Parts: sequence; C-alpha cells; structure tokens
Amino acid sequence: MEKTKDGILLTSGERQDRRSAASGFIEPDKLSISQWAEDDKPREKLMTLGADSLSNAELLAILIGSGSRKESAVDLMKRLLGDCENNLNAVGRLSISELMKYHGIGEAKAITILAACELGKRREHEEHLKRKDLGSPDAIYHHLLPRVRDLDVEEAYIVLMNQNFKHLKTHCLSHGGITETAVDVRVIIREALKVNATVVALAHNHPSGNLKPSKQDDQITKQVQEACRVMRLHFLDHIIVTDGGYYSYRDEGKI
Repeated sequence: MEKTKDGILLTSGERQDRRSAASGFIEPDKLSISQWAEDDKPREKLMTLGADSLSNAELLAILIGSGSRKESAVDLMKRLLGDCENNLNAVGRLSISELMKYHGIGEAKAITILAACELGKRREHEEHLKRKDLGSPDAIYHHLLPRVRDLDVEEAYIVLMNQNFKHLKTHCLSHGGITETAVDVRVIIREALKVNATVVALAHNHPSGNLKPSKQDDQITKQVQEACRVMRLHFLDHIIVTDGGYYSYRDEGKI
C-alpha cells in the first residue's frame, strides 16, 4: 500500500484505478457512473427523487464515491451486498480488513461504510427513544405548549404521526397569524409525504387566551380535512392552544 498526499492508504487496485482515470482509460465494455444517463446516477436520483428511491447498493455507492477499473461503485456494492445476503446488518459486521478484500475498497472506503452502518444503528435507537405518542388532544397540547407559551403572536403548526400515532415531525406553517394564505394545504401535504406520515393534526395558539375558534379557524379546518381526505391521510384534530388550556375540534364533535 502507499499513501496519498492527504494520508489515505491506497491498495494496489486503487492506485491502478487512479492511474487509469488520469490517463482517461476506460474498458470498452464498462461505463463509469459519470457516463450514465442523468436519471440513473445515484447522486442525481437522490436529489430529484429522494433517498428512499435508491437501492442499498446505490446509497453505498454514493458513500464510497468510486469503484474500480473493472466495475462501477454501484456494481461493486451489489457484489458486496450479494455476498452478505443483501443484508445491511451483515455488512456492518464485516471488519475493515474483510471489506478491503474487495477490489476497489481501500481503507478509507471501508471505514466510511462501517461508519455509515454504525450511524444507522444509532439513528434507529434514538428514533425509538424520542417518538412520543400524540394520539390524544391532551398529548398534542402538552407537546406544543412549550413552543408557544410565551408568544404574543399566533403560530400555526402541523404535527405529523405514523399510523400508531407516534410523533414523526412538527412543522411550523406560519408566524404572525393563521390565514388561508399562511396555512397552505399544499405545504401540509408535502410535509406529510416527506416523512411518510399517515396522521395529521393542525394546531395554533391564541395569545389572548380565548379558546373560542373563529370563523376563519373553522374554514381552515374544513380545508385541511378535505385535503387529507383526498390524499388518504387521517386528519386527527385541530387544536387551539392557550396557556390555560386547549380547544379540540374532535372533542367538540366538529371533525
């Protein structure tokens, strides 16, 4: 092995790959990812279609950046996954030396793969710890109260959940008032789809402490409810939050 200027160890195969790339040599029956159609390139697919549209091999290919002279990064990762029965947990259990046995994977790439696998495990653990059960008006109220308790203007939020009413995301829709313009149903649907939410709750505060909903509150509630119905999302509730309590459209039989 030899080191690059930045201290990264390279295998003999990686040294050859760099020499080939520098000389412009590409095997006639092989195309590098840079020569693929734009829609097939992993990075471009992720940017336009989202990370969930990529296969495991494509996601790993983005991490390692390049393959070898004989195969693209995607093909290399397909081969690695195939040897691991297409199981990412099995990939994460490999050692650095075991990963480096694959032509095209040097020390730096092996470390990157294992670091990504470890982050995936930690993320899964943290998500389970942080997800709250927000299936009741009282739970949503106490979830949002710390955000709006000291505000002197209205803010509107959507609270997004999975089918078990576990919290996925809370997104601020507007600051300074709740209107049809501020509460854009298109934004609500977009945010729900981004996190694969199936349950949506709308909420906003009344700094005055008045729990009575306005006609505009009623109108926006109907618009959001209809949009969720069309998109097959469960509209759980619209809650008005004040320091002293809350108003639930569902509890009042208005949803």
